[in-house]
Amino acid sequence: MNADRRSIAYAHFHHVNEEVYRQIFDSLADITPVVQALPTDAALLDLTGALGYFHATPASLALLLQVKVMARFGITATVGIAENRLLATLAAQTTAPGSIQVLSADPQQITAFLDPLPVQALPDIGPKTAKALARYGLHTIADLRPVPLTTLQRITTATTGRLLAERAAGTDPRTVQPQGPPTTLSTSRAFPRDTLNPTAARSALLSIALELGARLRHTAQVTGRLELEVRMADRSSTTRARTLREATDHTAALQHTITDLYDTLALQRARLRSVTVRAQQLRPVQDSSFQLTFDRRTELRRRLDPLLDRANDRFGPDALHFAALLSDPRRHRNAA
Repeated sequence: MNADRRSIAYAHFHHVNEEVYRQIFDSLADITPVVQALPTDAALLDLTGALGYFHATPASLALLLQVKVMARFGITATVGIAENRLLATLAAQTTAPGSIQVLSADPQQITAFLDPLPVQALPDIGPKTAKALARYGLHTIADLRPVPLTTLQRITTATTGRLLAERAAGTDPRTVQPQGPPTTLSTSRAFPRDTLNPTAARSALLSIALELGARLRHTAQVTGRLELEVRMADRSSTTRARTLREATDHTAALQHTITDLYDTLALQRARLRSVTVRAQQLRPVQDSSFQLTFDRRTELRRRLDPLLDRANDRFGPDALHFAALLSDPRRHRNAA
């Protein structure tokens, strides 16, 4: 292996919760100290130094990772390996779950791998950018590559155009930054099948807000920042985040911010696979304060939170629901 060539691995851990994810992340230090958390189910590893230390190949280290994670946690890992972060990520995302895909460093083979992929496969390319590119007949990375940089910048923006040109060529200067998972609480909802139904999406967001609020209050914490990630049927994802004016554990405030973040995506006809919300900048509730209001509805909903918590603690998590989450009208007698 060329000493100047890096070997980067992207590992995706299937069906993992936050607590297990943190344990998995800690165990990755046995393979390499250069690990970057990608909460809540992935990590980047720079294997360059580990190859010489273990006298191993990238594929054998990936297999070691898979065996360790399965043996200790019962979790399946999919691993992609390449010479940079972009290619390693795409390698993992385009192979079968539980597999290992190692991309050659040969430029012709990299081009052959990238060409058939849709432009949405590139990180940070959301539905809006993909739609703008599609208007000019740019559907795949093969379509994108020969387009002059100035043309891409006119279609999108100066920054996005430059990013598209670099990534269509398989170039990614970013390095793996050693950092552990931040202190967050995350909640996800995966749809039974990919959906276009806006009502289903909003019900999922309400369900997330209810769960997240209850978890914050049970751990005596408030959040100062919310991040919403929406994953589409084509495996692309888009993320929006917002810092709150005041840290909160109030379900209604969480729901309002989450819904507003979702509306800013303007997804329209995008087919959704899952939504995830991460509560960040956590701190103890005793270190926070909230603004008093004369809005009777807001105050009543604030008082409702502990009542719901007590009812669900005593009678089970399904004791009370918001009516919007109930598909069967006969169950509305338990609706809040």
